[in-house]
Amino acid sequence: MSVATLPKIEGKLTANAPLAPLVWFKSGGHAEYLFEPKDASDLQGFLHGLDEDIPVMALGLGSNLIVRDGGVPGVVVRLGKAFAKVEKLDELTLDCGAGASGILVSSTARDNGIAGLEFLRSIPGTVGGFVRMNGGAYGGEVKDILVDCDVVMRSGELVTLSVEELHYSYRHSEFPDGAIVVAARFRGKIGEPESIQAEMDRIAASREASQPLRSKTGGSTFKNPDGQKAWQLVDEAGCRGFQIGGAQVSEKHTNFLINTGDATSADIEALGEEVRRRVLVKSGVDLHWEIQRVGKPV
Repeated sequence: MSVATLPKIEGKLTANAPLAPLVWFKSGGHAEYLFEPKDASDLQGFLHGLDEDIPVMALGLGSNLIVRDGGVPGVVVRLGKAFAKVEKLDELTLDCGAGASGILVSSTARDNGIAGLEFLRSIPGTVGGFVRMNGGAYGGEVKDILVDCDVVMRSGELVTLSVEELHYSYRHSEFPDGAIVVAARFRGKIGEPESIQAEMDRIAASREASQPLRSKTGGSTFKNPDGQKAWQLVDEAGCRGFQIGGAQVSEKHTNFLINTGDATSADIEALGEEVRRRVLVKSGVDLHWEIQRVGKPV
């Protein structure tokens, strides 16, 4: 695959692009190609003309992601500023670009007196990731606020999917393979900006107190099993502070892994797998990764 054989674009296409600077763990290999489309139609045209055997992956803020050290084959699509707009659609609904952050969405909701979206303030990612994973925290989930979303299919076709069509469950959706979210509509309820801000402040303070936000981390590592807390199971298995290479289980919140400085993605993934093994031995619970792991090992 070479640039000459790829479809014409209006955005930016970079060969052998380093991904470590673009993800929260600051580790991992390169993308064979990194595509930053100008707009949705640019993305549509590119995917329509791209050989269907070439894999495509969307990248948001890179917060919930381990990029393996051997890099990502095919094309990584990163949605930039053109996809980061949030606008009021009606009294209770926001129209959000897939590249918009949770902070921007929740702040825009506050400014327009729309309550119920405050929990997005606490999720370190973009709308595209929230929609794909049914992102949630502090009692809220995307399935509770999503009306529908626009996605570009792997074929290049632009379609709108309703919340019902995504068949959401805990941190999971039945999303079409290769499809990329480009926009979503979120609906809340009437609220007072002051009360909304107070709830956002409470969430922000709680996160600051309990999570290692100033470390190179990937967010919550494992899904909470039914009726249990992943962090508690990890702690009870004696993993608090446990380290492999430059990767460590956070002392502050044991469902977070951190890169202490020079961790490889292999270190981080190996640490997560060893934590899973120890938890299974200690409690009999098989923890499932919440963090997405992509690409090839070295």
